[in-house]
Amino acid sequence: MKEKKPKIGIADTTFSRVDMGKIAIEALNKNADVEIVRYTVPGIKDLPVACKILFEEDKCGIVIALGMPGPMPIDKQCAHEASLGMQAVQLLTNKHILEVFAHMDEANTDKELYILAKNRTEKHAINALDLLKG
Repeated sequence: MKEKKPKIGIADTTFSRVDMGKIAIEALNKNADVEIVRYTVPGIKDLPVACKILFEEDKCGIVIALGMPGPMPIDKQCAHEASLGMQAVQLLTNKHILEVFAHMDEANTDKELYILAKNRTEKHAINALDLLKG
């Protein structure tokens, strides 16, 4: 019988200025033979339910949640609320969500923002693989 590939969920948002979902998928495919399910939602506060769906309906073993909060105080508040929602999902499902947020005000230029988001996403993709291995 063929061994089943581990299944990893990618939850990302349409409002991100960098396609972090694509970066995560490339990093995962480069480093392991896994099945990937991507679920893209409009905004960062939609990530908790996307993660829950990836666990419950798509049977993912782990989820990487990707987002790019804006620089305004309300953006930071929304990111915090999304974070709290994802923590609740982790407790409800007993599964890990690796939250990967690249805040837009962490960089001074689009190039710096891209490099920051890429590096952070790739490192967390590897962390997800390590967590799946135990």
